[in-house]
Amino acid sequence: MGEFDLIERYFKRPAKRAALGVGDDCALLRPTPGTQLAISSDMLVENRHFFADVDPATLGHKALAVNLSDLAACGATPLAFTLALALPGADEAWLAAFSSGLFALADAHGCELIGGDTTQGPLNICITVFGEVPVLNGKSQALLRSGAKAGDDVYVSGTLGDARLALDALRGTLALPTLAPPLELAPALPLALLAQTRQRLERPAPRVALGQALRGVATAALDLSDGLLGDLTHILKASGVGATLDTSLALNLLAARQHADWTPGLVSAQKQLECVLSGGDDYELAFTAPPSAREAVQTAARLSATPVTRIGHIELEPGLRLVDAQGQRLSGQFFSFDHFA
Repeated sequence: MGEFDLIERYFKRPAKRAALGVGDDCALLRPTPGTQLAISSDMLVENRHFFADVDPATLGHKALAVNLSDLAACGATPLAFTLALALPGADEAWLAAFSSGLFALADAHGCELIGGDTTQGPLNICITVFGEVPVLNGKSQALLRSGAKAGDDVYVSGTLGDARLALDALRGTLALPTLAPPLELAPALPLALLAQTRQRLERPAPRVALGQALRGVATAALDLSDGLLGDLTHILKASGVGATLDTSLALNLLAARQHADWTPGLVSAQKQLECVLSGGDDYELAFTAPPSAREAVQTAARLSATPVTRIGHIELEPGLRLVDAQGQRLSGQFFSFDHFA
């Protein structure tokens, strides 16, 4: 099967919202009048962003989900995407599963594939996504990182840390010694709990509806891909402010703690905090809003069927401070993911 046969069979679909889709040298988009285009790109590399044995349908879902999450953080409505795909070979079963997972999520968000490229090489997936945000009275309604103000509340959507917990379990870095000799390594997470957390790692849910509902409510927003602390710091720097977070509230965002198989001591308190604060791969939204907007935030959460939790507040003093339930400063250091650190 050749390159163009591959595209025709697994990735070409009739254009819907686009003026011209897959098949020409360029696609043509027709943005809705009174909107701006929101554009983002993300790359997934085998053994860097996903395991080599990952289910291809799951991988197709995640490849698009991480891009839709960027649109969500901007408050954008998905429009279309391009796909650049490097493949070791034309494995038809793999391609059928990958494209089915990709298009299932694309169809759920009305986001159509309009072009891209394929080549032979180590498995690498790069998607560029296009969305729309309204412009009202000459002002863009896009959510940015630069609008947080002292006194604003800090919120996160959904749950945090479960993806990192699954990653560490799959890597074997959560293995715990058995109590009885001989001293051997036992699985760190019960299978049902691992399955739940692995779902968060491999099939994130982009919070597109919440992002749209927060337009005109949130003062700043971004999606959490590299860990809460590192990503929130981007908002603080762009806005010229600081923040204090209550780690006792953040810790409750680890959904694994509510699982029937969770037992005290299964995962150390320090590791739980590390997963929640520094884990990455959550693809939730972190955003800020003034206290006067608390009711509006809850309305946005309800309309989008997405839980949100207030975990801190913005301050004039630069920097990010962590406190416990008693308001005492934490001294430990937490580091978010950095590809080149």
